[in-house]
Amino acid sequence: MATKKKETYSQAMARLETIMSQIDDNELDIDQLADRIKEANEIIAFCNAKLTKAEAEIENLLAGKPKTEE
Repeated sequence: MATKKKETYSQAMARLETIMSQIDDNELDIDQLADRIKEANEIIAFCNAKLTKAEAEIENLLAGKPKTEE
């Protein structure tokens, strides 16, 4: 299952936690395991991209905002 286009970071992390729980609890047979690992990798890539984008946006906002003196 590919990562959903409109999925949020929090939703993706919840799906990843579910998959990790299934793996940890040995709930999956070997065929399901391979599919879940592939899905987990896709979710990780999606979350990494979201974090990278958010970091860049925050840096841009901070760079454009004048620093206040304390």
